[in-house]
Amino acid sequence: MTIALPNKDKLHPNNKHNTHYDFDRLCLASPLLKPFIIQNKVGNPSINFADSNGVKALNCAILKADYNIEGWDIPAGFLCPPIPGRVDYIHYLADLLTLTNSGKKPNHKQVTGLDIGTGASCIYPLLGQREYQWQFIASDIDEKSIVSSQAIIDKNKNLSPFIDLRLQKFQQHIFKGLIKNSDFIDFTMCNPPFHESLAKAAQGSARKRRNLGTDKKTDSKLNFGGQKAELWCKGGEQAFIKNMIKESKEFAHQVMWFTSLVSNKDNIKPLKKALQQVGAVDIRVVDMAQGQKTSRFIAWTFLTPQQCNLWCKTRLSKSRI
Repeated sequence: MTIALPNKDKLHPNNKHNTHYDFDRLCLASPLLKPFIIQNKVGNPSINFADSNGVKALNCAILKADYNIEGWDIPAGFLCPPIPGRVDYIHYLADLLTLTNSGKKPNHKQVTGLDIGTGASCIYPLLGQREYQWQFIASDIDEKSIVSSQAIIDKNKNLSPFIDLRLQKFQQHIFKGLIKNSDFIDFTMCNPPFHESLAKAAQGSARKRRNLGTDKKTDSKLNFGGQKAELWCKGGEQAFIKNMIKESKEFAHQVMWFTSLVSNKDNIKPLKKALQQVGAVDIRVVDMAQGQKTSRFIAWTFLTPQQCNLWCKTRLSKSRI
């Protein structure tokens, strides 16, 4: 059973999920997916994307079939990430590193990334390690997320040398108390909490229920789920990223590129202004289109092009995880 995914041609060219979900292959990799296969309105195989268990089973199958990740799972109520969109961020970061390296692909095994808010899924480090052999520092303020991520790593012994899980003990900080003096990080990445309050988060969940064709709150444990820190913070996405920008200045010579997803395009202008105020040398906005949804991330560095070039040349001499 193979089904074409509409509007997937705008994913990154290196994205494995540009064309279709091959359900036969996915079920072969993970038979637990098979009970969740249904026929959609036009008679093609699919799953019910309002069913959290079905979405988790799909993710587990994709991660096993395409990324050699065994036994992936997350606790009930945590965000279940859509893999095609998540891996797009990874591929565009690889492009950014190539551009910084005078257009030459870096030796990816020497690259270290920092994932801010890795969540219970540890999805970005898993995808980045499998696609590019990057090393990762994976951080979160929630102990349950760290425990869940560690459980995934423990099921895949070959991952442990490449992913360093760190609990951020200071909830008011992002980089402070997390980045060590010995760390030299090629990029940071983040999917920040979007909403500014619990009420706004609830409204967003209701809207997603409508988009999935159900308004019943009890109809299913929705696939998008999410804990407080994953969904909202005071001031919402803009305030979170501005705090990140403010703190990033302190680590200007330990991190080459700081990046964050930006869901609301109206936040780009004030974020650019905040970056100019702290003296960012290079600011870039990278658009990513996934079907009918357009996403983007903002990237900034305090290093000059010459300093970035020197950074790339001396990666081997830098401290690693």
